[in-house]
Amino acid sequence: MPFDVHVVVLSNVEREIAPGVEVIALQPEARPLRDLAALVRYPWLFRDDYRTWKRHLDFPFAHKQIVADRLNDYDLFIYSEDDMLITEKNIRSFLKVSADLPENEIPGFLRYELAPDGRNYPEVHGIFHWDAESVRTRGDYTLAFFTCEHAACYLLTQRQLRRAIESGGFLVRAHSEKYDLLCTAATDPYTQCGFEKLICVSHLDDFLVHHLPNKYVGTKFGVDDTELRRQVGVLLQMGKKGERPKSLFATETKFRGLRYSKNYYEPVMAEIAPLIPSNARTVLSIGCEWGATEAWLAEKGLSVVAVPLDPIITGAAQAKGVEIVNGDLPTVLEQLKDRRFDCLLLLNILHLAPDPIALLSSLRGLLTPGASTIIVAPNFFQLSVLWRRTLKEDCFKDAGSYSKTGVHFTSPKTVRAWLQSAGMKLESVVNVLPDRAKRIRALTFGLTDSFLASEFIAAATKI
Repeated sequence: MPFDVHVVVLSNVEREIAPGVEVIALQPEARPLRDLAALVRYPWLFRDDYRTWKRHLDFPFAHKQIVADRLNDYDLFIYSEDDMLITEKNIRSFLKVSADLPENEIPGFLRYELAPDGRNYPEVHGIFHWDAESVRTRGDYTLAFFTCEHAACYLLTQRQLRRAIESGGFLVRAHSEKYDLLCTAATDPYTQCGFEKLICVSHLDDFLVHHLPNKYVGTKFGVDDTELRRQVGVLLQMGKKGERPKSLFATETKFRGLRYSKNYYEPVMAEIAPLIPSNARTVLSIGCEWGATEAWLAEKGLSVVAVPLDPIITGAAQAKGVEIVNGDLPTVLEQLKDRRFDCLLLLNILHLAPDPIALLSSLRGLLTPGASTIIVAPNFFQLSVLWRRTLKEDCFKDAGSYSKTGVHFTSPKTVRAWLQSAGMKLESVVNVLPDRAKRIRALTFGLTDSFLASEFIAAATKI
């Protein structure tokens, strides 16, 4: 690079890496009570021995004091895990865009990997998605917030680092909330120091960084280049029109690790097929994500209308014959007021709605007489959940408080009551067991299904 670059490597032993590379050997601080608590919470980190395990806890955060001590010595500070490729193009683009942003906004990066058939973007998975309300224009740039701030690296100018330190959220001990320990070390500037990380979608290639091991290729983590570019194309169109549409619901919970949040990339849920009446012809899906199940039903010959969580996520389903109706709930109800449907789908969304009874009641008028409603919801009476609730772990101590958790704790009994209040009758419940629980089921002849199930499917009819 044409810059004067000083490289510091953190290690647990003294070693020589290359001429001009500074190696700092660290011995993690002994804190028995903290270590015991962390061992209970992160047992998977204990792979080899105690010293190795402690290094997992402390090392990701050790860089913070080092860069703070050298605040006045450098123009730019880069933190990176040891398997990221950050290029001159990345650095120049970061500096150029930073100059056009207000002080509380900071350009961020998105990781990619190289697959045999193209690129994979591992952060685009599960609960993580583009925030449709965040799209904005700054100078010649269009930017948006992606809800996963992790990219295994970050860049800060001297001014930005000073602001982070002064916020009180930078020089902190090892911790984890939204992300695990390693990811938290790379996201604290955004989550704790008053910055909003924005991806420059109008110049996306300048803000892509290569995750060199390509370890997530072929796994459930990530989407391909076609899907990412499709989503970015929607963002760019929204930026041109000045649109900032709201999401249908708040889909992130307040649990550690965002547990029970909505998965935007759910696989096909074939378990619901037997519950759809054979004479059903029209299906309405509320809270649709990327729409794998809806597209699957459309391919089976059903007429499917989907109301997505936001206008960005459902392009693939629309391309496969699913009719998309965008908007907030009042807008959608107005658009659909003259139409009727034989089946209503609420797949892993009802527990996130502010008022489930009001939602069900408002949708009842769109159903034909005797129409079926199929609800998929998490089972909060699963044994592992009951144990956490007994220990009052994390937000489980606030069980039952939607305002504190962002979740209604659901069970078949709860859903039955909601349905009855909305003029519907629960007909059947199907327990969905995770793979590890199916072995226990075989030993108990299915008698423990209601306590082993991670989620359940409730089928109801309109009264």
